[in-house]
Amino acid sequence: MAKNKYTFQKRQKELAKKKKKEEKRQRKLENREKATGETEDTNQDDQNQDDQNPS
Repeated sequence: MAKNKYTFQKRQKELAKKKKKEEKRQRKLENREKATGETEDTNQDDQNQDDQNPS
């Protein structure tokens, strides 16, 4: 009987690890998108300011 309990616990641990890894991957993806979006927005703002103030 103990073997079944062990395999169940092992499977639950594996599932928890997999879920945590997927959540971490999603966070990294979101952070990458934010960083890319912010740099693009910043670059566009800089270009717009340069166009308005041609000194």
